[in-house]
Amino acid sequence: MIYLRQPLSSRLQTLSKGNRPLPPLLSRTATRLTQSSVQGPLEPPLSLKTLPQFWRTEILEKHGSRPALIARNEKPRAHGGPPSKNLGRPVTGSNSHLAWDFEEFNRHVDALARGMLSMGVEKGDRVAVIMGNTSAYGMLQWACASIGAILVTINPAYRLHELVNALKLVGAKHIFTVPRIRSTEYVRMLYETFAEMRSMHPGEIQIEELPELRNIVVIDNVDEARTMLDTLHIKSTVDWREVLMWREDTGKAKRQRELEKSLDRDEVINLQFTSGTTGLPKAVSLTHANLLNNGIFNGQRMKLTEQDILCNVPPLFHCFGLVLGNLAAWTHASCIVYPSDIYDPQAIVTAVSEEKCTALHGVPTHFLGVLTELEKRKQGGDVPDMGSLRTGIAAGSPIPTALMQRLISQLNLTELTVSYGMTETSPVSFQTTATDQLVKRVETVGRAHPHVTAKVVDNEGKVVQVGVAGELLVAGYLLQKGYWEDPKQTSDAMKKDNEGTLWMHTGDEAIMDEEGYVRIVGRIKDIIIRGGENLFPVQIENVLTAHPAIREAAVVSVPDPKYGEVVGAWIVREQGQQPLTPQEVREVIWKNMNPQNAPAWVWFIGEDGRPEDLPKTASGKVMKHVLRNWSKELASKDTGRV
Repeated sequence: MIYLRQPLSSRLQTLSKGNRPLPPLLSRTATRLTQSSVQGPLEPPLSLKTLPQFWRTEILEKHGSRPALIARNEKPRAHGGPPSKNLGRPVTGSNSHLAWDFEEFNRHVDALARGMLSMGVEKGDRVAVIMGNTSAYGMLQWACASIGAILVTINPAYRLHELVNALKLVGAKHIFTVPRIRSTEYVRMLYETFAEMRSMHPGEIQIEELPELRNIVVIDNVDEARTMLDTLHIKSTVDWREVLMWREDTGKAKRQRELEKSLDRDEVINLQFTSGTTGLPKAVSLTHANLLNNGIFNGQRMKLTEQDILCNVPPLFHCFGLVLGNLAAWTHASCIVYPSDIYDPQAIVTAVSEEKCTALHGVPTHFLGVLTELEKRKQGGDVPDMGSLRTGIAAGSPIPTALMQRLISQLNLTELTVSYGMTETSPVSFQTTATDQLVKRVETVGRAHPHVTAKVVDNEGKVVQVGVAGELLVAGYLLQKGYWEDPKQTSDAMKKDNEGTLWMHTGDEAIMDEEGYVRIVGRIKDIIIRGGENLFPVQIENVLTAHPAIREAAVVSVPDPKYGEVVGAWIVREQGQQPLTPQEVREVIWKNMNPQNAPAWVWFIGEDGRPEDLPKTASGKVMKHVLRNWSKELASKDTGRV
């Protein structure tokens, strides 16, 4: 594990002592920038608490009776235990699904924390979680933080070799999993591969491929889960309900309190895997200070309060759902709603309408699905009330102007914010505000978060003038401690300058304006060099998606014997519109941009044997390395040339 030499508290003291000149502060009255270097506001101050300290003093003590969590796909007593005091008095008026206030939520978190200690989970243990958006996930998020265990968020879409590699990389000691999501049966997959585990006892699992693993806890999410376990003759799993320890007057409760007091805000409590848009994922090490403060500042940009209800759509194994969703809401005593365990536009529309959600998160694909579902219902005579919506976060990929206008007019998201970041920065470093002009929320990712320093540099590491493209670098409390047990990758991505400031090299090409707003031009690795000219895929994609017949567009480089590289465009058609020909797609760019940007190759998703969907990460980012491989193969067959 990689640690920064200078802890957070020391770095804060260094900044406050003024040991070196700081970049200009961002404020509406600040002098206009000439150089692409800024520091976010210094107010409000950073929280110096750990997550459980903040939970108990700022949330539970002040807002215990406020609505905290609604899981619409779960029964009211999904986790067993004593009857909830909220049964018959659900926080949102529905008896059909799980609904907790913060006191009830905390009762479940503490029962889980005590139970985890009882089953042998220790401070520093890596606890892998494989499930969708459920109340159990929220419980594990806080329970692990309470006892100092490290929550490892696993993508449920992983295939067996990906899952094993991830578990091995972080040395996972305990796995909490559902039996199945969609067609993937995780428990069956593990036990059929490692058959020797079947006869082992809980807590005593020992297999060569995963030497650290000791426990597998199964959380039933399908009726036939117990039958499946019996059929496979599995003895080594632990039933989730048997883990929860409801008695509060136990030695484990005392141990939990002792552990909470021993925690340090600079300790790692979460390992998240990078999206892997360029290859194999890495495990990012995030601390109490990273996650708590990033959650707070995200919530502030949305103006969240205890009156807000956030429909949290992005998956919890990703920082979008876990931090921008859960923590951004709960640090402001807002309520979280999980409409379903996996993405389901029907469930989202119903949840927003019935729970009167005020905020909605998503990537462009999520929002497009919601708009399509709304249109279907309206055509059938059902007009759901979405008027309670106000704000939320759009991230993952740029929001086209036309889509933003639809989100405002049809979903009432008048204060929707746009955020930018990466897992390694906890994740958000830039975000628009609820009051930014529409053009700023479409063309930029906003301005720097509080306590974040950023600059745009050229190939030699020198700060460029405003309006000039270069690589975006970020520094501050939000930087990860490092890639788990990978000092080489860490030193490649995080480098100190001559003044001792540690910078995260984002790999993103960006342009900063004189007000400090940043526009992301694209990934440096994605830039297309055509005959010596740099072409930026994001700019081409924005022009393409502005056309009413194009729902989505992804642009990549295609090898060319004459120019070195040329533009290849993958197009997702907008249903109900007159379909464009490849030549017409090319003309869209020809008429609106320098002709060099016009695609020489065009392929339509779902047509002529092409894949049905663009390859994307969990955060909605298109995996350009996959598209480049597809494009190269098709071009070699001269398929798709315009």
